[in-house]
Amino acid sequence: MNFISGIILSFITVLVLVFIPFFGMQVANLQFVFGVIIPYAAIVLFLVGVVGRLLLWSFSAVPFRIPTTAGQQKSLPWIKPNKIENPSSAAGVFGRMLLEILLFRSLFRNSTMEFREGPRVTYEWEKWLWLSAILFHYSFAVVLIRHLRFFTQPVPAFVTMLESLDAFMQTGIGPLPGLMLPGMYLSGIILLAAAGYLFLRRVYIPTVRYISLPTDYFPLFLILAIATTGILMRYLLKVDVVGVKELALGLATFHPVVPQGIGVLFYMHLFSVCCLFAYFPFSKLVHLGGVFLSPTRIMANNNRFVRHVNPWNYPVKVHTYDEYEEEFREKMVEAGIPVEKE
Repeated sequence: MNFISGIILSFITVLVLVFIPFFGMQVANLQFVFGVIIPYAAIVLFLVGVVGRLLLWSFSAVPFRIPTTAGQQKSLPWIKPNKIENPSSAAGVFGRMLLEILLFRSLFRNSTMEFREGPRVTYEWEKWLWLSAILFHYSFAVVLIRHLRFFTQPVPAFVTMLESLDAFMQTGIGPLPGLMLPGMYLSGIILLAAAGYLFLRRVYIPTVRYISLPTDYFPLFLILAIATTGILMRYLLKVDVVGVKELALGLATFHPVVPQGIGVLFYMHLFSVCCLFAYFPFSKLVHLGGVFLSPTRIMANNNRFVRHVNPWNYPVKVHTYDEYEEEFREKMVEAGIPVEKE
């Protein structure tokens, strides 16, 4: 399958998923199915799938100490080690993981090799990939935290503060005197732009396009669909926010109520989110939890002073030299091979 077929297949799949609730609401009025049953099923599948994969990884044996290093190892006292790039203690591993999780340190140091005229080889810093990735993840996190206002009553103070910081820009004056349009959430716009850049990067760069699969395009299209429907609901096609709050509170308290008149666009948005949650444990997105179990990151490089025992080792019957000589002594003597015992 070439990359165009993969893109088209992923796009059509997401398009079908987005419009499933549209036809379900218009034809069969399945509000309870799309508002209660599917969200609960998606959350259960998400939790069971993620916990199952993390447990599977946590019980997997690590036969070798294989941390990825890029600095001086701890050795002689007068040689200064790199405690972050080549940690030899738990504190160094903690600092390395903190920088990796919060600032994407390894991606920040990533570079790409290019052939230029000459011919000569050059190495370029992948700054735009690092910037788009960190904006994507942080904006996604802000969007998720902001949505807690629908699931809590009263709304926590940190959610309100985050909303005010995220929506400090106003889109302008409304159609009536004194009426302001909703504050523009920067996180939603940044999320849409970052996901779009990551998609275009996969299409534009030949080496990245070559290794991209439909499973790489599908979550990007799904996130773009979620961000697009969310932006449409906030700025263009209004929905009943009070009804959405009532539905979300009912789901959070396990007393589901499906108000009437919320709007089909909301169910398209909610179903897309449910698809992402259900798809999460079976995709590359599960690196969110897997990064904490990666032996190349969470292991200290202390091979020189701490013995790493292979957990796969098991008692093995060995054939010692004494046993070997006892078995083949006569043949060894006949062949002129020296033996320890005559």
